[in-house]
Parts: sequence; structure tokens; C-alpha cells
Amino acid sequence: MDGTQQAGRARQVNENQCHMCMPLGGVIAFKGIENAMVISHGSQGCSTYMRLANVEHFNEPVDIASSGLNEKQTIYGGEANLKKAIDNVLRVYQPKVVGILTTCLSETMGEDLDRIVASYVKEHNLDGIDIIPVPTPSYSGSHTEGFWAATRAVIATYARPAEKHNRINVIVPHISPADIREIKRILCLMGIEYVLVPDYSLTLDRPYGGRYQKIPPGGTRTEDIARMPGAPFTVQFGLTCPDALSPGLFLEEKFGVPLINLPLPVGIEAMDGFIGTLQGLVCGPVPDQLALERGWLLDAMADSHKYNAEGKPVIYGEPELVYAFTRACTENGAPPVVIASGTKNSKLAGLLVPVLSDVGEAPVLFEETDFATLDEAAALAGVNIAVGHSGGKFLTERQGIPIVRVGFPVHDRTGGQRVLSVGYTGTLAFLDRFTNTLLETKYMSYRTRIKEKMMIKEGY
Repeated sequence: MDGTQQAGRARQVNENQCHMCMPLGGVIAFKGIENAMVISHGSQGCSTYMRLANVEHFNEPVDIASSGLNEKQTIYGGEANLKKAIDNVLRVYQPKVVGILTTCLSETMGEDLDRIVASYVKEHNLDGIDIIPVPTPSYSGSHTEGFWAATRAVIATYARPAEKHNRINVIVPHISPADIREIKRILCLMGIEYVLVPDYSLTLDRPYGGRYQKIPPGGTRTEDIARMPGAPFTVQFGLTCPDALSPGLFLEEKFGVPLINLPLPVGIEAMDGFIGTLQGLVCGPVPDQLALERGWLLDAMADSHKYNAEGKPVIYGEPELVYAFTRACTENGAPPVVIASGTKNSKLAGLLVPVLSDVGEAPVLFEETDFATLDEAAALAGVNIAVGHSGGKFLTERQGIPIVRVGFPVHDRTGGQRVLSVGYTGTLAFLDRFTNTLLETKYMSYRTRIKEKMMIKEGY
């Protein structure tokens, strides 16, 4: 393809895959809805794995119920187990929303989730309680698709024809709670009224409260989601989102709400595009605070460009983040030499073409890949820095390549939920992390390199 070298799959079996399971992404989306609880319809091990992955990243208690399927239910069906799980969740947690996510096991068994939920609702008086089933078998996608599928299902459940109003819809991809808070701050500075979905900026990053809460406060209100069809337009940060899973496209096709699909606002160009979109709504000047933050970012770009020119990064992770950080690194003089995602997503390759058209030698692009493939490609390309989540720690262990940690999961460092990368302020924070990682590596090893060159020169 033009602009990038599209690499084929190097092996038939994934070794240390570059993504996580589909229902895990669905869990995070439901955690962004007010007073919601999640049930994993599958084995106990599935929910345990998802709880552990979330707790290690967010450093918060993350409750996920399970229908606890075992060998018996695999043969006779898991309907009774699921209904009992719903009973227990309603009794213990008293939620307003119950999200039910399938697993590979329940989908392979052929469980009719819609029929089971309809049967349960008919048998019980569920006044004020909504049960939302979402098919999320991991053989159909990664945690990225699970996040989008759950977000779309929630909006499809509550959205109703509504009177026109001035609150815009904002739909975010799987980003950090800190990033969500920054997007909300920018909207407030611009004087924009909005409904943001999903909003887990408090539910998965809580202030210290002293006591455990089964369902923490926060999340998008279902009443606000119901009014989304009356919005003037939807801003969705989801250029890589498949059309079949796009919440914004659903609102446009069913209710006629215009969709403005934007890249995640990481980098000067992407952030300027976001601000320009908002200016079209308020018809006013950019607030002084944002103008200052833009100026600080431009100054930092000028200061760090000479260092970034030595960077040969590999960028990996979820497609939306990979696209955003590829743009940011490229405009700062460090275009990636290897790009990778564990998600199979043909939109990413096409989006990267104009971004990388002027970088000289085209980078290698892998989709639906694993870290064994990535490790080999990084060695061949001479990568000296990585941008991605903690799954890439093997690049450091095997090749000494340092990682600027972004995305999900960050489980070998603290503060993954507070990693800020969006907006002018977030881009500046990322740029400093990236540049300083390059400098630290350079100054840790330059004496060794000088010594090696002298020994070669003197014939040793």
C-alpha cells in the first residue's frame, strides 16, 4: 500500500497477543454509565481475569459478576445460572443498569441472550432497572471492539426521539480517566454544553473516600443519553471505529444527528481541528487559557525537535491511540518505523497513508498481530523507543528498548489511570515523556558507544 509497508502475518499462531479480550472492553464502557453493574456470562475465570486486568491498571476495586458456567452448563445450557446471577446482582448492588457481556464459552454454546433476558424481564417486576445484553466473544474482536459494541448498545437502549437542544454529543474511545477529564475541561472552557459517553473519569479513578462503595458515583446519566437524538451534532473520536459498531453513526442513521468524526486530539493539528469544530458552534474566540496552552506546546515542539529527530519509534496498541500517537510523533520529527495493533481494523492502514506520505522510507504496519512478530520487526528496523502499553515490556527485556507507557493496560507502573495525553496540555506532557526517554537512553549509553568505536578503530 502507499505510505506504509503492509506486513503479512508472520506466523499462524499468536504468541503473546497484542490485545485483550472483547468483554473486557465492554466492562470499561459500562463502568462509564451511572449506577451500572456488569455480569460476564461465562466461566468464573473470565470475570476473574477481567477484574484483575482492570484493578492492576486503574488501582481501584472493579466488581464484575459472573454466571459461573462449568462443564454441566456447557452441555445443558447456562440460562438458570445467568438468571441466578441477575438475581444476586440486583439484590446485592441494586443497580439501575445491568450490562450482560457474553464470553467465548457462552457464544460457542449458542446461548440466546436476548431471549433469556426477555424471559427474565417477563418473570420479574423490574421497574426502573434496565438489562442490556451485548454479544462480546473474543474470537470476534479485541477489547477495542468490545468497548465500541457496549457503548453503542447503551446508546441504542436509551436514545429516544427528543426535542432539539444545544447540548452536543461527545463520544470517546477507550482512553484514560485523565484524558476524559481533560476533554471535559476543554469543553467547559469553550462554553459548550455536552453529554459525554461513556464517562468513567470518576468511577474508575476515584478520590479517596475512606469506605468501599459497591457502585461508585459518577458516569453518564441514562436520562442524558435518552436526549442525545435532540443534539445539534455528535463529536466522536473514532476514525478507526468500524461502522457496524459506531455509536455516532447509529445516532446519525436512526435519528438524523449529524456525525463529526475526529481523531483523538493528541498533537497540534488534531487539537486545532477539535477547537475549530467547537468554534463553529460557539462562534467566539479561543479562550486565553487554551491559547496559552497551545503556545507552550509549540515552544516545547521547537525545543525538543532536535532530540526527537534521533527517535525511531515503534507505536502499538488500540487503533485509535496508534493513529493519534503516530500523528503526534510524526509532527514532532520522530515518525514511527514500525506500527502495530492487535485489532484487525482495515481503517487504520488507510488513515495512515496521508500522515506518513512524506516521511521517506515507509514504516512497517502490522494488524491483528502479536508481540513475537513485533519483537522481530523492531530489531530489523533499529527501533530505539516504544510508545504503547505494558504488554511491550518484552521489548525492553530483550532489546533494551525503553517504553513510553500509554493506553491500556499499564500494570507494571502506578498511575495508568492518570496518564494524560489529549489536548494541548496532554500532548505537551506526552512530548516531554517521549523526549526525556530518548535523552535518558542516550546519556546512559553514549560512553559505552564511544568506547566501542575507539576499540574498533584501534583494531581490538
